[in-house]
Amino acid sequence: MPTYVDGFVIPVPKKKLAAYLRMAKKASKIWKEYGALDYKECVGDDLYVKCGLPFPKGIKAKSGEAIVFSYIVYKSRKQRDTVNAKIMKDPRIAAMCDLNDMPFDVNRMIYGGFEAVVEI
Repeated sequence: MPTYVDGFVIPVPKKKLAAYLRMAKKASKIWKEYGALDYKECVGDDLYVKCGLPFPKGIKAKSGEAIVFSYIVYKSRKQRDTVNAKIMKDPRIAAMCDLNDMPFDVNRMIYGGFEAVVEI
């Protein structure tokens, strides 16, 4: 059975990147506790490619922003929905989600759920 993946792309001000990564490290442990198979936070390194649309241009990155690509892997969409329902009720996550104190602009986050169709 194919796995299911939540994917994110987030522009994060470089001056807030350390705070974002601290938050992500705490969140990753909670997601794994609830059953996520894998959780990755990746900071852009080689983004100005000549083929296709570069991430910074696609997300309209501003000067001084790092691009973070993240994904969480689940057994299935059903399991993802169950995990995320629990996550949204967890007070540890709620404590990290003060919109006035986020290290990034949540309105610029690109997010979606994906069914894995090729896996090795």
